[in-house]
Amino acid sequence: MLNYEFPPIGGGGGQAHRNILLQYAKVNDLEVDVLTCGMSGVLEKEKFADNINIYRVGIRKENLHHWKKFEVVSWLMRAKKYYYKLINENNYDLIHSFFAFPSGFLCYKKNKGVPYIISLRGSDVPGTNVRLGLEYILLSSLFKKIWNNAAVIVANSSGQAELASKFVPEFAIPVIPNGIDLERFIPSQFNVIGKQVRLLTVSRLTPGKRIDILIRAVKICNDNGIDAVLNIAGHGHLMEQLRQFSVDLNVADKVNFLGRVESVAIPELYRENNIFIMSSAHEGMSNAMLEAMASGLPIVTTDCEGVQELIADNGIVSPDDSSEEFVSCIEELVNNKNLFDDMKVQAREQAEKFKWETTAGKYLEIYKNIVAK
Repeated sequence: MLNYEFPPIGGGGGQAHRNILLQYAKVNDLEVDVLTCGMSGVLEKEKFADNINIYRVGIRKENLHHWKKFEVVSWLMRAKKYYYKLINENNYDLIHSFFAFPSGFLCYKKNKGVPYIISLRGSDVPGTNVRLGLEYILLSSLFKKIWNNAAVIVANSSGQAELASKFVPEFAIPVIPNGIDLERFIPSQFNVIGKQVRLLTVSRLTPGKRIDILIRAVKICNDNGIDAVLNIAGHGHLMEQLRQFSVDLNVADKVNFLGRVESVAIPELYRENNIFIMSSAHEGMSNAMLEAMASGLPIVTTDCEGVQELIADNGIVSPDDSSEEFVSCIEELVNNKNLFDDMKVQAREQAEKFKWETTAGKYLEIYKNIVAK
């Protein structure tokens, strides 16, 4: 398995990978080597489970949650050496890459006849990351070669599969959604909106997440007489710019930048808030949204990939991406206690449909089908 991001590095793609490995650790007839990134500058080997090894190719990375372009190239250059070594020394049945690029590039360059599958995770689908517009154009031909040589390409939402099909219309792309740990993320019985409404978003602070929409919504809420506070969990290169934006709007006391929250503290963070709010332009399928749902939080979100599967009677999808529409959605929940309470119940019930055990099982079915061929 290849993944240039793996906890503590990265975001949802790495977390999903880790949760799938926790399920694979229970499978007796499966052995897995994972090649990923580390921060130490050297190669490190970890024993994730009796049947799973993690190889971390270290680079001098500045930020856990933000990749600079030279860091991506640096990891590829260093990882290639160890990837070739593993491929030459082991009799693998299958290669599984998380992200079509950069991880999938290694599969395409050398696989020794071993079939590989790709799990699309978001920004590796052309058109989903506004920061990579030029790169999508320049690398389009390479991306097509990586995709076309894969045995299977898997999306994690129907919306993502639809986007991917526009890039490679000849491919049938199955969907395997993310899962959620229903024992770790549980609702709070004290989630009641009082004088103050606590809004939470969990996100990298990058352009595609459009956190400025949420900050402006908080401004409008307070101008309209709703005491709204926005808690932002996550880090990214826009941190200081967004801080200044909240100062400029005179809502710095209503916007809390929590930075990177340790994994052990994340479940309680959800339980301390009332509503989960997300303004992403694109997602694969949001792990954070699933965690919020399992924690019993009503959702207010843009209409991005993954929403079709996740949002039913447990949230409100904003009809457009304006701060004003977000405010209307928030006001609807704040002013209607019965709706808010119903959505809390529905959020948990909807989350219970998504289990990592099911996700891992579907991947195992694909593995067996490919190896059988």
